[in-house]
Amino acid sequence: MAIIVDLDVQLARHNMSVGEFAAAVGITPANIAVLKNGRAKAVRFTTLDAICRTLNCQPGDVLRYVPDDGPGEGPDDG
Repeated sequence: MAIIVDLDVQLARHNMSVGEFAAAVGITPANIAVLKNGRAKAVRFTTLDAICRTLNCQPGDVLRYVPDDGPGEGPDDG
């Protein structure tokens, strides 16, 4: 399972810098980088709420699920 974070797309769409976004959401630019780079293990609902409020978007505009390779698609499924 992979959750992809599309913050870069939304920030570009809103012409917003990481610094501006971090200040508006109320978290550090370093934590924004952790989210953007897919290294976050969890996101608080309050943070997700602030992200969506700031970007005027839905959670699905920021997060998307990409399933792992299914049967017959992986390297071990000759």
